[in-house]
Order: sequence, then structure tokens, then C-alpha cells
Amino acid sequence: MQAFLKGTSISTKPPLTKDRGVAAIAGSSGENKKAKPVPWVEKYRPKCVDEVAFQEEVVAVLKKSLEGADLPNLLFYGPPGTGKTSTILAAARELFGSFFLWISQALPLKWLGQLLALKHPEYKQSVWWLLQYDSRPELFRLRVLELNASDERGIQVVREKVKNFAQLTVSGSRSDGKPCPPFKIVILDEADSMTSAAQAALRRTMEKESKTTRFCLICNYVSRIIEPLTSRCSKFRFKPLSDKIQQQRLLDIAGKEHVKISNEGVSYLVKVSEGDLRKAITFLQSATRLTGGKEITEKVITDIAGVIPAETIDGIFAACQSGSFDKLEAVVKDLIDEGHAATQLVNQLHDVIVENDNLSDKQKSIITEKLAEVDKCLADGADEHLQLISLCATVMQQLTQNC
Repeated sequence: MQAFLKGTSISTKPPLTKDRGVAAIAGSSGENKKAKPVPWVEKYRPKCVDEVAFQEEVVAVLKKSLEGADLPNLLFYGPPGTGKTSTILAAARELFGSFFLWISQALPLKWLGQLLALKHPEYKQSVWWLLQYDSRPELFRLRVLELNASDERGIQVVREKVKNFAQLTVSGSRSDGKPCPPFKIVILDEADSMTSAAQAALRRTMEKESKTTRFCLICNYVSRIIEPLTSRCSKFRFKPLSDKIQQQRLLDIAGKEHVKISNEGVSYLVKVSEGDLRKAITFLQSATRLTGGKEITEKVITDIAGVIPAETIDGIFAACQSGSFDKLEAVVKDLIDEGHAATQLVNQLHDVIVENDNLSDKQKSIITEKLAEVDKCLADGADEHLQLISLCATVMQQLTQNC
């Protein structure tokens, strides 16, 4: 690519405008081709730090770093879908730039590959102009290393790939002379799934390469990160998004995608997503595809999200209050035959039990303790039918006895 740029003669023609570039490429690429669909989670992922919602402390620290202050090693932890990965990627884009952020404003991405592959002489100038306009994708790719749970991240990878990347020296300016942070960023997503040996191998690398490399560890459970690593990082807890913030973001996406959904439907969507904005956006897109342009109702969201209907939960309570084990077994069998997940029942039953005013504190404590045991057994691979029978039998025992 460098040889191509050096060997290209710059003509005296005026620079290619966005309108001319779009028209020229549209004629060569074909007008009937549709844009490749993109999941809404990726389409509406924050592109800059200011777009990150409901994480004021983290945003404030990163904005100070972007203004010129040094960036510390970071540890982001919190529930899934709260913006941990999106935040550090947005910060990296602002630090090292992104060519595709500009190109998406000028040209549809479906034309990008065809533009760069053009061989006709009259388009050479336009290719050179676009590449010269912003040469930062190379910088972003060279300065940021991202590894997540799908990558091999054992002790050997830490000793070789991460260590070799961290040892590379970088300059404080770009090829065009503009200032640039004199360090690289290593993003270790889902770091709580790394082995203790691999985490231990990171300690010396983080200290030794502190002049040229910053690490960002992302996890759901900070207790699974060894203490020597947490003490070397600035820790930031990502809070579950408030209902108001989620509703605003979902209504904004629904407006841009021309989705028909009522305020009640958005409120129910927020409720079933449990603070996970990524899950809520995915449910919204799935419900839109299912309805085919019609208004999204609570029933559609219930079917999409796999939530057990309230009528089914009431039926289980009615069977438990009857004191008949045969009725109870029949209800549990119907529940499994309908395809409902046992873990989903455990989660919903917990909320119903805690909010039930007709149960004493002693009854609630016994049932919730049984819920915890069943949840652990299901996580270990126990049979769903037997565990639900055992759980419902405990509920029936507490509902029928006199306290």
C-alpha cells in the first residue's frame, strides 16, 4: 500500500467530493444490491465516550485521559450489557482514531471494498485521496490488542503474544506529525475466565512495560481476579442501567428503525432485560422481525424473551396451595413440555416469593434457601424435572402448613 501511494501521481483535478464519489461508485457497484444487515447491538454501539450511558465516573476519568492526562491500568467489572467493552473501545477510537468512522459518513460500507479494489486509472486519484484523508486505522490496529473468552488465553499466550505486543516501542506522534498517546492498549475481555496462572503471569508484564502499555481488564466478577492484578489497576464498577436510561435508548432506536412500540411495551421490555441493555436491544430487533412491521405487544416480548407467563406462575401457586401432589406433578410436567427453562422459573419464582405479603419471613427464608440449592444443582447439570418437583414440594409444604 505504501508503494502504491508513493508511486501514484497526484493529478491537478479538484479533490473528489462526497457526492461525486458516491455517484461514481454507485454506477460501478450496481444499484440493486442491498446493504448488508447489521445487528442493532453493533449498529448503535457507542462510537465515542460521550455516548456511553449512565456511567458518569468512568466517563469522567476517560475524558480527562483523552484531554492529555496519562491513562492508568483499568479494571472494569459489573453485570453484562452495561457498556464495559463499548467504553474502552470508544476510548481507544478517540485516542488512536478510526478510518471507518469517517468513511461511514461519506460512503456506504458496502462500497468500501469495491472502491479499494478498483483498477481503472481514473479512480486511482480517488482511492489515494480517501486513504490520505485519514490514515489512522493502521494506527488503531497496531496500538490496540483485544482478547476475549473465544481466544486462547492460557499462560503460554500471556508469555508470548501479550508480552511481545507489550514490549513494542511506540512514538508519541503519527506519520502525519499529529500528536498521539505514546502507549498501546491491551484489552482482556472476560478476564475472570482466565486461569490463575495466566493472571499471575501478567503481573510482571504490567509493571515492566508500564511506560509503553496500558492494560484494561474486563470481567463480570471482580472476586475472580487475583489480588496482585486488582491492586495494579484503577477499578470501576459498571452499574446496571436504570429503567429510565434504557427506555430512552430503546425509544431512540425504535424511532430510527421505524418500530411501532408503545411506552408500556418498552417498560415491559426493560423489565425482562433486567438492566442488560444489550439483551433489550436484541429482544427489540427480534420482536420487530417477528411482527413484520406491526406494533410490538407484551405477548410478543414474552415469547421472544422466553419469560414464563404470569398465568403459568399463578397456576403453580394454585397447585401448591391445593396440597395435592398429583396436581403439582401435572403442572410441572406441563411446564417442561411447553419448553420453559427451569432456571427461568427459579428467577421468576424468587421475585414472586419475595414480594408476596401473605408469606411470613420464616416461610420466605425456607423457600429462598431451597431456590438457591435448586439453582446450584441446575448449574451442575441436574435433571430439571426432579429439581422442579423438589422445589414445588417445598413451596407446597410452606403454603399448606399453619404458622
